[in-house]
Amino acid sequence: MKFYVYILRSLKDQGFYYRFTSDLQTRLQFHNEGLVKSTKSRTPFYLHYHEEFESKTMALKREKFFKSIDGYNWLKANGIT
Repeated sequence: MKFYVYILRSLKDQGFYYRFTSDLQTRLQFHNEGLVKSTKSRTPFYLHYHEEFESKTMALKREKFFKSIDGYNWLKANGIT
Protein backbone atom coordinates (compact mmCIF):
# COMPACT_ATOMS: atom_id res chain seq x y z
CA MET A 1 0.00 0.00 0.00
CA LYS A 2 1.21 3.50 -0.85
CA PHE A 3 0.92 6.51 1.42
CA TYR A 4 0.95 10.14 0.42
CA VAL A 5 1.86 13.35 2.18
CA TYR A 6 -0.15 16.14 0.66
CA ILE A 7 -0.45 19.88 0.84
CA LEU A 8 -3.76 21.44 -0.05
CA ARG A 9 -4.27 25.09 -0.78
CA SER A 10 -7.55 26.79 -0.02
CA LEU A 11 -9.01 28.90 -2.81
CA LYS A 12 -11.00 30.74 -0.16
CA ASP A 13 -8.16 32.01 2.08
CA GLN A 14 -5.01 30.87 0.20
CA GLY A 15 -3.91 28.95 3.31
CA PHE A 16 -2.25 25.55 3.31
CA TYR A 17 -3.26 22.25 4.92
CA TYR A 18 -0.75 19.41 5.48
CA ARG A 19 -1.63 15.73 6.08
CA PHE A 20 -1.01 12.17 4.92
CA THR A 21 -3.36 9.54 3.51
CA SER A 22 -3.46 6.24 1.67
CA ASP A 23 -6.07 7.45 -0.85
CA LEU A 24 -5.19 10.88 -2.18
CA GLN A 25 -8.07 11.45 -4.61
CA THR A 26 -10.78 10.36 -2.16
CA ARG A 27 -9.26 12.49 0.59
CA LEU A 28 -9.24 15.58 -1.64
CA GLN A 29 -12.86 14.91 -2.51
CA PHE A 30 -13.77 14.65 1.20
CA HIS A 31 -12.09 17.99 1.88
CA ASN A 32 -13.92 19.69 -0.97
CA GLU A 33 -17.28 18.23 0.03
CA GLY A 34 -16.89 19.68 3.54
CA LEU A 35 -16.64 16.25 5.18
CA VAL A 36 -13.42 17.06 7.08
CA LYS A 37 -14.18 19.09 10.19
CA SER A 38 -10.87 20.98 10.28
CA THR A 39 -11.15 22.24 6.69
CA LYS A 40 -14.90 22.50 6.25
CA SER A 41 -14.98 26.32 6.43
CA ARG A 42 -12.06 26.77 4.00
CA THR A 43 -13.33 24.95 0.88
CA PRO A 44 -12.65 24.63 -2.00
CA PHE A 45 -9.13 23.18 -2.10
CA TYR A 46 -6.73 22.08 -4.77
CA LEU A 47 -3.82 19.69 -4.47
CA HIS A 48 -0.79 21.98 -4.23
CA TYR A 49 1.92 19.34 -3.65
CA HIS A 50 2.30 15.67 -2.73
CA GLU A 51 4.93 12.98 -2.17
CA GLU A 52 4.53 9.18 -2.23
CA PHE A 53 5.90 6.75 0.39
CA GLU A 54 6.02 2.99 0.81
CA SER A 55 5.21 3.09 4.53
CA LYS A 56 2.84 4.92 6.83
CA THR A 57 5.72 5.62 9.21
CA MET A 58 7.73 7.44 6.56
CA ALA A 59 4.71 9.46 5.43
CA LEU A 60 3.94 10.49 9.01
CA LYS A 61 7.55 11.58 9.55
CA ARG A 62 7.45 13.68 6.39
CA GLU A 63 4.15 15.27 7.44
CA LYS A 64 5.66 16.22 10.79
CA PHE A 65 8.71 17.62 9.00
CA PHE A 66 6.52 19.83 6.78
CA LYS A 67 4.76 21.16 9.87
CA SER A 68 8.09 22.12 11.49
CA ILE A 69 10.05 25.33 10.93
CA ASP A 70 12.73 23.33 9.07
CA GLY A 71 10.04 21.85 6.84
CA TYR A 72 8.54 25.27 6.21
CA ASN A 73 11.95 26.59 5.25
CA TRP A 74 12.55 23.59 2.94
CA LEU A 75 9.19 24.08 1.23
CA LYS A 76 9.88 27.79 0.81
CA ALA A 77 13.42 27.22 -0.51
CA ASN A 78 12.06 24.76 -3.08
CA GLY A 79 9.31 27.12 -4.24
CA ILE A 80 6.48 24.99 -2.88
CA THR A 81 5.02 27.53 -0.43
